[in-house]
This record gives sequence, C-alpha cells and structure tokens, in this order.
Amino acid sequence: MVRFAWIVVLAASVAGCIGERPHGPSAPSLVEAHDLISRALPAKLSDRAGWTEDIYEAFTALGLEITPQNACAVTAVIAQESGFQVDPVIPDLGKIAWAEIDRRAQHVLIPTSMVHGVLQLKSPSGKSYGDRINAARTEKDLSDIYEDFITSVPLGRTLFESRNPIRTRGPMQVNVAFAERFAANHSYPYPMTVSVDEELFTRRGSVYFGIAHLLAYRAPYDSYLYRFADYNAGQFSSRNAAFQDAMSIASHQVVVPDGALLPRDEAGLGNTESAARSLGARLELTRPEIHAALEQARTEEFEGSPLYRRTFALAEQISAHTLPRAVLPRIELEGPKLTRKLTTSWYAHRVDGRLSRCLNPGG
Repeated sequence: MVRFAWIVVLAASVAGCIGERPHGPSAPSLVEAHDLISRALPAKLSDRAGWTEDIYEAFTALGLEITPQNACAVTAVIAQESGFQVDPVIPDLGKIAWAEIDRRAQHVLIPTSMVHGVLQLKSPSGKSYGDRINAARTEKDLSDIYEDFITSVPLGRTLFESRNPIRTRGPMQVNVAFAERFAANHSYPYPMTVSVDEELFTRRGSVYFGIAHLLAYRAPYDSYLYRFADYNAGQFSSRNAAFQDAMSIASHQVVVPDGALLPRDEAGLGNTESAARSLGARLELTRPEIHAALEQARTEEFEGSPLYRRTFALAEQISAHTLPRAVLPRIELEGPKLTRKLTTSWYAHRVDGRLSRCLNPGG
C-alpha cells in the first residue's frame, strides 16, 4: 500500500498550409538544404553538423518543404524549449520534484513523512531514491528514477508503465502522448532503440516528433504565430479558439477560447458543447451530431463539419463582418517548473520573436 501510494504521488510529479511540399519550384538540393538549415542555427552551437543532419532527416521523412521560414520556425522552438540542450538542465530540479511530491501526497491525504520514508529505500544504482531525486538535474534523471522504481514493484510495469510523470522530453520538449499517437500512424525513420518515449530523450527523436507536431498538419493559418501557439496548446488549438469565439457570438454565451472543445478529463459537459446545444435547432443539428463534430477537434476534418460551417455563418450574420479563423488560445500555463504566470499567448509571441530574428539576423 505504501509503495502504491508513492507511485500515485511520483506519477503526478514534475511534470494556410505552412510546411507542405509545393507543386511549383523544385526542392533545394541536398547541399542547399543543409546550408539553409545550418544558417538557421545559432552562430555558436556544438555539433552543428549533427543538428543540421537530424533536422534535415526529419523534414525529409515527413515530406515537408525545407524553406528558410520552416527551418527558422523549428530552430525558434528548439531555442525556446531547451536552448539546444539535448537533455535540458533544470535549475533546482530536486527541490521542484520534492515540492511536487509533497503537494501530491497532501492532495491524496498520504503523510509526507511516509512518502519520504519510502524514498529512502535503496535503488538499483546503490543510492536511495531520495538521494537520486536530490541530485537530479534533468527530466531524464527523474524518468530513470521512476523506471527503476516501478521495476522493483511487483507488477510495476504492468500497472504503472504508462504513468511516467515526465510527459515532455528532449530538446523540443515533445509531449509523449502526441509522439505515441503519431508513431502509430507514421513510419519512424530510425531504428527504435527501446520505445517512442525513450526516443524522445534523443536529439533525433525529439527533433523528428517535434517537427511533426509543429508543421506536419494542415491548418487555416496565415502566420507561424498560431502554429507556435498550437505547439504549446495542441494542434488546431488556435483554429478551435476562433471557433469558440464564433460560438460565443452565435449563442450569446460566454465560451472561453482555450482551444479545447471537449473537457480534457472527458467528465461533464463543457461550455463549448453546452453553447452548441443551445443552438441545436438553429444549426439544425442533434446533440449526437454536435458531440461527434466536437470529437474531431484535433483533426483537419472539423473545418468541414456542419457545426463549424454553420456556427461561423450564424456568427458572421450576427456580427455583420468576417470573423478570423485563428486566434491565440486563452490559456494560463501550469506546471511545477514554472516560477511565474505565463500564457500560451506569451509563448507564441516569444517564439515568433525568435523566428523574426532568425529570418532577419541584421534587422
């Protein structure tokens, strides 16, 4: 029971179609493409050739166009997420991890003294789990501690393998769930060493899945700003936030434009669906039809749904002007690593500034 309680606590811790291949001019040659990517990288960068090759291989495997804009968009995200560190060092990570473990223990009414006692058990490295947490400098360090712990628990891998608390990894800080979904439908261009989640700790894996998350989907955007917001909040979040704004106008109800059309925990009725239901008769849609459309929130197909098209038509009739098809989601970022209040809008503008400096280094 004590070990299970520790797992519960630790598992929650720390934790326009830009990019498509054109049908016009031919793609750059191998040498030109490598040179283009290299120019988008920081002036002083260790293993410049390695970074260039991994980014080139990812673009090629994903069938994406290598342009100065796309290359700079990718390097802007890497710079923001990790400063080009393959396994980013996080200051005071041990303290952050302990604070989160204690917070989670209190939330589930487990005495912190009990949790701290369990963490004095010796791990496979010979050091206690607590000592290893104290010494942790990167997210991989914490992930390794977790993996070692569940290996020592009877049926640990069967019960807890999918509950590793480190959910974003590598130099592009790619979400594990996204990478696993993407890998299920696309061929990974490298030999899989252990698993998708472990590949994300490598440069090549994080770059491949990170570029896929940033560029390998069609969205109605005329600016990279919205892709940067989507990178932070999830693909199509900016499009979905624009739909939520249109829904607010059409339904005369407050719908928070956070880009999540259904509750993230799937519990209860979200305000987007509630507002849509209130318009059911005017939109000529049943409740099952509305819900089915909202389930397409993370796909391109949502834009072709009657719910999407009719909501915008009604909202534009009411407002008497054309509404945008992309807006920045209104989201306050949360997480034990954050020391101040940040938002998705802040993140998107921050990365967009890096993009501008990359494209205009002397500007």
